[in-house]
Amino acid sequence: MENVISAQELKRRGIGAVDRALREGPVHVIRRNRPSYVILSEEQYRRLLEYGAAAERLWDRLQSVAPSGNRRAADIEAAVASERGSWDD
Repeated sequence: MENVISAQELKRRGIGAVDRALREGPVHVIRRNRPSYVILSEEQYRRLLEYGAAAERLWDRLQSVAPSGNRRAADIEAAVASERGSWDD
C-alpha cells in the first residue's frame, strides 16, 4: 500500500490531491489510522470489473466439468491460457 492519502489531507486539499495521487495508481484513504477506502480511476475500475467477470466465467466453466478426472493437464492449461488471454482485451 504505497499510494496513501489521509482523510484529513483529502479534506484539506480536495479532489486535486486525488487526481495527482491517481497518476501513481489506486489511492488508499486512511481514516483513523486504518485503511478505509480505495479510489480507482475509471479505467482501473472497468478493468477490475472485467477481471471479475472473466474469473466468474472461469469458475462457472470449472464447476460445469464433471469430476471424472478425464481432462488432461494440457487441456486444462490451454483453457486457462485462453481465458487469461481474454483478460487483456
